[in-house]
Amino acid sequence: MSLVLQVSDTHFGTERAIALAALRELCAAQRPDLLLVTGDITQRARAREFEAARACFESLPVPARLLLPGNHDIPLFDLLTRAVDPYRRYARAFGRALEGEFLRDDLLLLTVKTTRRWRHVHGELSERQIERVAARMARAAPGQLRLVAVHQPVASVAPADAHKLLRGGERALEAWAAAGVDAVLGGHLHLPGVVALHASRPQLARAIWAVQAGTALSHRLRDGIGNSVNLIHAGAQARVERWDLDESVGRFRPVAVTAIGPQAAAFHPDGLRQRPH
Repeated sequence: MSLVLQVSDTHFGTERAIALAALRELCAAQRPDLLLVTGDITQRARAREFEAARACFESLPVPARLLLPGNHDIPLFDLLTRAVDPYRRYARAFGRALEGEFLRDDLLLLTVKTTRRWRHVHGELSERQIERVAARMARAAPGQLRLVAVHQPVASVAPADAHKLLRGGERALEAWAAAGVDAVLGGHLHLPGVVALHASRPQLARAIWAVQAGTALSHRLRDGIGNSVNLIHAGAQARVERWDLDESVGRFRPVAVTAIGPQAAAFHPDGLRQRPH
């Protein structure tokens, strides 16, 4: 059974030592197969911030990594770099590939770049990206959990964040649900949670969830929720586990679990099986 560790909004330059140590301990204990970083790796896209992030991620005992740039990973004040080569510093640390794929017998995960050099905060999906992801997911093998990772999300945990959603997200959900996608993973909002998208969108061809990761390492916390990461289990009992940092012991602890995928939809039509851990 494949295990994905999703971290988001690390904002290196504002990272907390206690959260960094707890993340290393979590990786050593859980041994995920993939580290997925869903954007805003740095605070201001500075070279030293990218270098700190690279050193941290490479030190984790995880055999594979997939990363996405977020809006904070494009220079804000260096307008020339932003216009000519916005991902130059990101590429020096992590390579030029801005989208990727992770494939195992029980999992197909695609990362899709949603940042745009002309947008300061908001994200966007092109029709070409939507169609490419749908075509690849439609070719997934039976039994694979099908996940798409973006930075700016397709759904919000808090109603106040509705204006921050991904441009083109609704069109993508229809196409991706029809292609068999089980969940869309995102960050950006600094609030963790799982949303059953099909519960409010009867037009979708199948059950599909939005999985939001909170603030993994930064002190840029929100609404009283501390540092948080997700562990996503593929296989027959696909599920998302939310792990929050327990400040009293300096460790990430499991606080909630939500079943996702075809089995969850079959037994729970509303798609919601979230409970305290």
